[in-house]
Amino acid sequence: MLEYVKMILLKVSFDKMIFEKELRKGMKILQAEERMKLKQWCYENFLDKHLMILERLFSRNPGLSF
Repeated sequence: MLEYVKMILLKVSFDKMIFEKELRKGMKILQAEERMKLKQWCYENFLDKHLMILERLFSRNPGLSF
């Protein structure tokens, strides 16, 4: 499932709103270990383009629900 989420994120990375929506959906379907791998991959691939989204979604904010 992790590879599927990565593929989707690559395809929608041109649009910030769609990227965030798909990242949220991906986080819901992945197990904890896969989410950690996804986090690392996202920072490696989208740091320059979607930093604010990544920070918001991967922060340890207890009020954030996926």
